[in-house]
Amino acid sequence: METIVKSALQRTPQDKGRRRSEIDLLRSRLNLLDGRDRVIMAMYAENGNSFRQIARLLGVNDTTIGRRIRRLKRTLLDSEYITCLRQRRKFTAHQMTIAKEHFLLGMSQRRIAVKRRLSLYQVRNTIETIQQILSTERRA
Repeated sequence: METIVKSALQRTPQDKGRRRSEIDLLRSRLNLLDGRDRVIMAMYAENGNSFRQIARLLGVNDTTIGRRIRRLKRTLLDSEYITCLRQRRKFTAHQMTIAKEHFLLGMSQRRIAVKRRLSLYQVRNTIETIQQILSTERRA
């Protein structure tokens, strides 16, 4: 318990600046989310609500909210979809749609295939193509 208190007290101005820039980045990317995820992240990033407050309002466990926010932060800050957006000129509209559903919304390949009325093979190949384009970009 003491180490938690000490680490909270020993935060440097750089840590605070890094956290502020992370929150600003999350705010700017909120429009990428849909529905409930957007509401949760807006409450967290814009209103500054705690996990417990958000959980009470939504009627779920605060651990669930914490897990969901961590997943959404990871998705919005480090997602392959964000890389796709940066390189969107290299992708077709069809590829961008599948990238959003798979990388950002976390939909399975099977679910995308059913929703888009495609074969699982087509969806899998599209995702592999996207990943190949992204990997060549990372190497360059």
